[in-house]
Amino acid sequence: MAVDPKIKILIADDSGTMRIMFKQMLNKAGFENLVLAVDGSDGVKKIQEQKPDLIISDWNMPRMDGLEFLQWVRKTPPYQEIPFIMATAQADKGQQIVIKEAGGNGHVPKPFDSNQIKDAINKVFAPATSAGPATRTRNIVDGKVGINVAHIQITDHLALGALKHRIETGNVVPKHFYINIQKKPGWNPIQEGLENGELDCAFVLAPIAMDLFAYDSPIQMILLAHKNGSTFVRSRHYDPRFDSLQSFYKYKVVDIPHKMSIHHMLAHQFLKELGLKPGVPGKKAINVRFEVVPPIKMPGIMKENEDVAGFMVAEPIATKAIALDIGNLEFFSSTRWDKHPCCIVAMQQEFIQSYPDAVQEFVSLLIDTGKYVEQDKPRAAQIAVNFLDPDGSLGLSTVVLEKVFSQPLAIKMDDLYPVHEDFENIQRYMHDVMEIGKLIDLEKFINTTFADRADVQY
Repeated sequence: MAVDPKIKILIADDSGTMRIMFKQMLNKAGFENLVLAVDGSDGVKKIQEQKPDLIISDWNMPRMDGLEFLQWVRKTPPYQEIPFIMATAQADKGQQIVIKEAGGNGHVPKPFDSNQIKDAINKVFAPATSAGPATRTRNIVDGKVGINVAHIQITDHLALGALKHRIETGNVVPKHFYINIQKKPGWNPIQEGLENGELDCAFVLAPIAMDLFAYDSPIQMILLAHKNGSTFVRSRHYDPRFDSLQSFYKYKVVDIPHKMSIHHMLAHQFLKELGLKPGVPGKKAINVRFEVVPPIKMPGIMKENEDVAGFMVAEPIATKAIALDIGNLEFFSSTRWDKHPCCIVAMQQEFIQSYPDAVQEFVSLLIDTGKYVEQDKPRAAQIAVNFLDPDGSLGLSTVVLEKVFSQPLAIKMDDLYPVHEDFENIQRYMHDVMEIGKLIDLEKFINTTFADRADVQY
């Protein structure tokens, strides 16, 4: 049964940018009867005045945050039965559990799109139509097993696109596998696909995979997707004649692509070194606000909103934004941490155990393909345009991508071997300093068996 598009939806978010984005996304999803609140306290007032049919709330807000708002709703008649969806940057699994235990009906991690928010609403009002994935049947064709692999449209995942190109052109002919590549609109569908087993493998942010592993998702990292490759872009409104970096970023917004990301970690380090207190609104005092927004929207948001002082994102979004004079280079991620990991190749343990020959060949070919990318940058740029922007919706060009690949501190794919110490540094900073995520047993999460054998076989 379809959800009535006339239902009244209360949106609570203290970010003006996010309220605009909520309105745009919900309108696109077919919902126009919206009531906007600036935080939980305002949400309480609007509930009493407007009596909504559904509440969608951010978590991190001043005065009354989203969790306190949810708790108030669940204990206050006659509003206790109003469905409540938390749409928030609190994307780690531990926070999802807190939301569920507090009586939340759904959780949509930022960044999300109109389809994801619509799906969350459908699950609340029409759960029978939102069944989980069917039992999978493994496809074997001519002795080759299919590997379902997901990625998003960033250069971090070009090794997968280049491998696809090499297979399609006959440059390599796998003996043990064929690939089914799925282009996803964001990190959340990839996270869900790894968690529910829909995906055999995914190119994904390392902290997302580590967080899933911490909550018993049976996945392992088998390889890096790349090293380096992200850029911090500062707003063009910065004027060194009047601003120090500290004064410019103070009381401003910095956009990141996901809470569980190296981008978040490196931006946090940078701002702390300026003597600032970066974070999300809540109980702790902050003076720089992180907001999670879709990477593709970051340049446009910063161009239109002077409160946004910068963003940190994967390429080619940053280079394109600089070329369009939307912002200026603050730093390449590699200047703060040379040869750092970011996205990884995560795979289901069941697939690893069932098809070790296919996994070995896949890993070996990805390693070889990373070197293939590095050997010919113009060729890599053309492959990237075809793979990342096949319909031209991103407006990518070989000129921009050649510039991305030619930068001396740019993304690197010729060494995809995971280093345990790097991931210990990641989880320790995020857990001990930023207070997010759980510590995991890296010996169990990182599986270098296939990377160790790759140089012997290929």
